[in-house]
Amino acid sequence: MNGPSRDRHAPPPPSKPKDLYELLGVPRTAEAEEIKKAYRTLAKKLHPDRNPGDKVSEEKFKEVSAAFAVLGDAPKRALYDEFGPDGLREGFDADSARNYKRWAQTTGGRGGMPGGDPGGGGGFGGFGDFGDMQDILGSLFGAAARARGSHQRRGADAEAEATISLRDALSGTEIHFEGMESRIRIPAGVSDGQRIRVAGQGGHGAAGRGDLLVKIHVAVPMGFRTEGEDLEIDLPLTVSQAVLGATVPVPTPEGTTVQLKVPAGTQSGQRLRLRGKGLPRKGGERSDLFAKALVRVPRGDDPRLAELVRELEQFYV
Repeated sequence: MNGPSRDRHAPPPPSKPKDLYELLGVPRTAEAEEIKKAYRTLAKKLHPDRNPGDKVSEEKFKEVSAAFAVLGDAPKRALYDEFGPDGLREGFDADSARNYKRWAQTTGGRGGMPGGDPGGGGGFGGFGDFGDMQDILGSLFGAAARARGSHQRRGADAEAEATISLRDALSGTEIHFEGMESRIRIPAGVSDGQRIRVAGQGGHGAAGRGDLLVKIHVAVPMGFRTEGEDLEIDLPLTVSQAVLGATVPVPTPEGTTVQLKVPAGTQSGQRLRLRGKGLPRKGGERSDLFAKALVRVPRGDDPRLAELVRELEQFYV
């Protein structure tokens, strides 16, 4: 009897993000001029004008162009070298990510990329597929603006989206649409999904211009994940910290560190609240940050460790 049939319609496993240096055929130590030369050679070879109708060459041309847009720009290249593809995402906060990684390396947590829930919760993940050119090229806004209300005498309103870091959401920032002369001010305390109305920046009409409505997305920093309106982070604890209680450092999403009192008898999986350290909410308040306790079991084959563990058994009730 044959084995179980394979689902022919099952989606293929996610592909590994393509390395930008490999796409250009240069080492990671390559100088700027070497990168530029490699790009020009590939672009000339793969250009659609030289390969009319060749979809494979067209896609490769887009990939090497996107790779050069990053590696040919010193600040973007530095972020890519340090954080990989996640460092190029809209709203990525490098200082917050560095703060989390330093904390994780000293507490036994996950200090590498990506942060957040390994099962696909929050934080930043890899691109999954290099085919999304808009992400790689750092396009600030998605589908530009789309008109609505075309029957109005005034110009139609337009809509757009922007992603900012949580730090910028807390302190306020400015963003810029490609093709616009002025910058748009984002007030402090803007929440995820909130729309900012910019007067007179929409479509043209006989009675004047419509407005621009910008939907704001707040990026979740590395190492954190969303739980409803709140944020959550894994908090590694030793057995003694969990049993006896302790005061431990916990990183905040804006890149600072606070001290958290862990009560004696804390169980693995227990959530400890840090009030007002989560996501910005309408009205200027912030949601909470929860530290999820994860008790770390000591490892080793020392006979003394086994002896101490056996002694602990009598205290389980």
